[in-house]
Amino acid sequence: MPIAEANAPIDAPRGLAGVIVTETQLGDVRGLEGFYHYRQYSAVELAARRSFEDVWYLMFHGELPDAAQLAAFTAQTAVLRPLPAAVRDALPALAQAGALAGPLAGLRTALSLLGATAGFRPLYDIDADQRRADALAACAAVPTLLTALHRLGQGQQPVEPRADLGHGANYLYMLTGEEPQPEQVRAIEAYLISTIDHGFNASTFTARVITSTGADLAACLVGAIGALSGPLHGGAPSRALDTLDAIGTPDRIDAWIRDRVLRGERIMGFGHPVYRTEDPRSRMLRGIAEGFGGPLVEFALQVEARAEALLAELKPGRELHINVEFYAGVVMELCGLPREMFTPTFCAARVVGWSANILEQAEDSKIIRPAARYVGPPPPQPLPAAAAL
Repeated sequence: MPIAEANAPIDAPRGLAGVIVTETQLGDVRGLEGFYHYRQYSAVELAARRSFEDVWYLMFHGELPDAAQLAAFTAQTAVLRPLPAAVRDALPALAQAGALAGPLAGLRTALSLLGATAGFRPLYDIDADQRRADALAACAAVPTLLTALHRLGQGQQPVEPRADLGHGANYLYMLTGEEPQPEQVRAIEAYLISTIDHGFNASTFTARVITSTGADLAACLVGAIGALSGPLHGGAPSRALDTLDAIGTPDRIDAWIRDRVLRGERIMGFGHPVYRTEDPRSRMLRGIAEGFGGPLVEFALQVEARAEALLAELKPGRELHINVEFYAGVVMELCGLPREMFTPTFCAARVVGWSANILEQAEDSKIIRPAARYVGPPPPQPLPAAAAL
């Protein structure tokens, strides 16, 4: 085949929807079935029955750990939680600078500083063991960075991590300064596990594109965080809860939903670009919320039922169900997390999935370099004379 023909551009759908760009052993989302998995295991089953460290090990090593491996891995990651002095000393200024933007904005700079301080080198120049070591260091430090930035932004001192607590319990402890209740720990761990990875979403794809250039691990993660910060991606959990606040009472549900739909506005917490059935993460989180009970949960259940009925009426033929953000916001609120920490908490989990994807992509030396169709004025045009000064 001639080279020109072999390299001919291929038209792809807008947003690259459904386009397969690589192969992965990390997992997949089967949207028509309402199912997703991490490697060979149901992600929802893992969230219900395993610890965060179990699933972290699975994503990095390809298998679930036995008892000895889990103990060693838990100890290994726990000692990586404290921050280097240079990073810790810079956090007050970062928190002050990002007071309006929140911890996720500060994390981008802090993670870059962590990578520089730790001496992260380009992935292209290091072996698989060093890549994994860098990934472990970054994943362990992100919760510490996020909670410290949040507390500093609230005029409080950061809480040092505890090596004797599991990942989820330590995260809540660093956030609040108090040892959390067991039901809170189990709820937040289930949420964290359920959001570790979810196919080739925007932030994961961004991380893999940057990885394909051979950049260092911190650079890859910072790019992914930038993608996650968008409200159409990870920035939605608090907005879904804001929807419940805006509706206010059960008697306002129908009118509020109908008005927004007829005006063509998106209702945060509903609809997903992949799932055409109920989001399995939402089903799990709904169950966790129901375990807590209370007025907020009862109201969320009412809004879900009426919103789905109205969406079916007003948008026939569309499968619009709640997505992970709807009950994620409810669960995080019940666990005592402030709303400005909802998306950062998502990030504290997803950093493990990004890192697993980075490690996998780093094994492929081919740079990701798609094409675009030029649609501007036809070139070449005569170059006008420069304007006289």
